[in-house]
Amino acid sequence: MTTYKAINLVKRPNPGPVNADIFEVVEKELPTVNDGQFLIKQTHMSLDPAMFGWMSPDTESYIPPVELNTVMRSSGVGEVVESKHPDFAKGDRVMGMMGWQQYALSDGQGINKVQADVPDEMVLSVFALPGLTATQGLFNVGKPKSGETLVVTGAAGSVGSIVGQLAKADGLRVIGVVGSDEKAEWITNELGFDGAINYKTDDLDVKLKELTPDGVDLYFENTGGPIQHHVMQHMNAHGRIVVCGMIADYDKAEPAPGPSWIPIIKKRLSIQGFTMPDHFHEVPSLLEKLTPYVMSGKIKYRAHTLEGLESAIDGLNLFFSGDNKGKLLVKL
Repeated sequence: MTTYKAINLVKRPNPGPVNADIFEVVEKELPTVNDGQFLIKQTHMSLDPAMFGWMSPDTESYIPPVELNTVMRSSGVGEVVESKHPDFAKGDRVMGMMGWQQYALSDGQGINKVQADVPDEMVLSVFALPGLTATQGLFNVGKPKSGETLVVTGAAGSVGSIVGQLAKADGLRVIGVVGSDEKAEWITNELGFDGAINYKTDDLDVKLKELTPDGVDLYFENTGGPIQHHVMQHMNAHGRIVVCGMIADYDKAEPAPGPSWIPIIKKRLSIQGFTMPDHFHEVPSLLEKLTPYVMSGKIKYRAHTLEGLESAIDGLNLFFSGDNKGKLLVKL
């Protein structure tokens, strides 16, 4: 093979579902590997809600937008097929930012070796961005304590499901917010959450009163939407709110108004947003924290795998419909 497929971002998306015309599928020549470089054959790509921010023209975000007419940004897992880099050898399994393409040329920046003998789907579902985000957000931002009550939105998603399981393993009461009865059953029956709220059908305030009788100490926000107004009213004094994602607003021209700041004063709440690019240098320590939970069987996952590079284009809209079940991946 002398060529490979890649997908470039050629237009900025409009509010609403992603249209295929913002992407272009291209054929590229396999690159020459020079000293200090190595070539990766990607096996699986990750689709993440953060991509909607990466495609936008916003230059004041935590990471520069993807430049037009360049390969769409994404993380992935793959195998080194050729190397002239001292730290990476042919046959090494690696993960990191590789983009929407079958092959990626790298100098090693942002690429880590996969040490665990686990399937590629598990690498991206647990040890890559979802697990790293959950570990950083819960432990280093949220600072959970045994006996506290946690509410996590997007609880059946790749990040939220790991956040909830880590918190359960550390002795917290965990309530997950999801968008279907099937997802509610999964997080309670399979993952061991103490309760679930279906934001589409439940009376949110009534359900919160029922499931958090002692109030909410820690709120891990992945989605935004009306639930945040209700959770804010149930927060305990000195509670912490970790803001990780806002998928409910990513397809809107104008974000929905947020909760009142009065409870922040009355209850002396701490609210902190975070993004993983600030913490990529901490990946080894985050993996060291996460791995024992995984190896002891305390973290379960499920992956929703699409087939073929081009399935990524329509696959992005599953985040808005909520039809994906588990970590959204593309198998190449």
